[in-house]
Amino acid sequence: MGTLDGKVALVTGAGRGIGREEALLLAREGAAVVVNDLGGEWDGAGADPRQAQAVADEIVAAGGEAVANHDSVADDGAAKAMVAQAVDEFGHLDIVVNNAGVLRDKMVFNLATEDILTVIQVHLMGTFNTIRHAAAHWRQRAKQGEEVRGSVVNTSSTSGIFGNVGQTNYGAVKAAIASVTQIASMELGRYGVNVNGICPIARTRLTLLGSNNISDQDGPAVEWDPIDPANVAPFVTFLASDAAAEITGQIFGVYGGSVQLYRGWSLGPELRSSGGRAFPVEELHQRWQELFVAEPTAYRSPMEDLRPALQADLKQAGLTS
Repeated sequence: MGTLDGKVALVTGAGRGIGREEALLLAREGAAVVVNDLGGEWDGAGADPRQAQAVADEIVAAGGEAVANHDSVADDGAAKAMVAQAVDEFGHLDIVVNNAGVLRDKMVFNLATEDILTVIQVHLMGTFNTIRHAAAHWRQRAKQGEEVRGSVVNTSSTSGIFGNVGQTNYGAVKAAIASVTQIASMELGRYGVNVNGICPIARTRLTLLGSNNISDQDGPAVEWDPIDPANVAPFVTFLASDAAAEITGQIFGVYGGSVQLYRGWSLGPELRSSGGRAFPVEELHQRWQELFVAEPTAYRSPMEDLRPALQADLKQAGLTS
């Protein structure tokens, strides 16, 4: 007996890395899985149907249920077809894990329009497309009187929550995904659907600077590998289960052996004009420092703890000396 027996999941970007591990564990816990992956390069170029098919075959060989899907989440029609494929193959859809992504890292003054739009299309529109069509499926079921228990897990990033140099485009869409997560949770709760997001840190082609010379299984020969992508899958599987039905609209950091609840924007110190109306410019010049009377808690990236393992990976891939 698994925690997801009888459920059906769609996992995007599931041909490699974190998405692959999520699909495999969801299946081991009893879910039938639509394994989606375009099979493109780390920057979004090209396609290879073998990636998704290999994961689906692995699930079936282990006694699970899975079908492959080779389309791009950036295509709204393709995303609609993914949801339809899950329903046609397995009768319904319960879980959507949005993991598909590409990378076009550059400093803001070097970013081309294509670098921005490609990242928006895959990450943000891809996430929106699958949620929209899955939500329509769940809403229809709810209106027909069925008790729905749906779950969406989106993939945001610390680059979007806290920022990261060289990732203006990537960070912007990951911050947007966090907002989509919160708002979709407000809209879909009435239909029995929870929506959450994760900010994972793990070894993938993207964290390895786009290297195609190292596989997801390569890495330092250590007893405990804190950046193994398999470390992320258990919490995603938990969020997809009925046990997490009351958790919604939240963003979590997931890395190594840690899960951390992230807090969004919050109100800080307030400055009021002495006259009770709009500030005179002169008064702002005199008093602006009052807004910073309390020092904010400094953010310490989990990467500081995981950096040794990541550096070992980069060295093995020949990307550092």
